[in-house]
Amino acid sequence: MKKVLFIAIVAVASLASCKKDRTCTCTDTSGITTITYTKISKSDAKDACVANTSNSNGSAALTTTCTLK
Repeated sequence: MKKVLFIAIVAVASLASCKKDRTCTCTDTSGITTITYTKISKSDAKDACVANTSNSNGSAALTTTCTLK
């Protein structure tokens, strides 16, 4: 009985801690922008953050680099 209770507590704790607030920091020539994702898993936040990274090859090249903190 103690083993089942222990496993149940560990399972609930691991599921509860998966989704947290995550911060994405983007840097370009105009400065730093911070985006906060709430109640999101780390892998989903990383995908969303990296999606904000861009390169512009126009006359005024602008590179935006985003990283998850």
